[in-house]
Amino acid sequence: MFVKREIVEHLRKQYPDGTRVELVRMNDEQAPPIGTRGTVAGVDDMGSIIVSWDNGGSLSVVYGEDLCKKIN
Repeated sequence: MFVKREIVEHLRKQYPDGTRVELVRMNDEQAPPIGTRGTVAGVDDMGSIIVSWDNGGSLSVVYGEDLCKKIN
């Protein structure tokens, strides 16, 4: 899936490194439980948010498929 450069740049501004997030939805058998929190490590060129989950996992939140929300 190709994601427009503008969307990727928007995601990078919205989710800078160090942003805390909570998982809302992930379509993956290996997904951490809904509600798991983590820290953003970056956004790749496909728009996936790279997250270091507090439970030790590192699955990315895929743009258009999965969903996370920022937390304070």
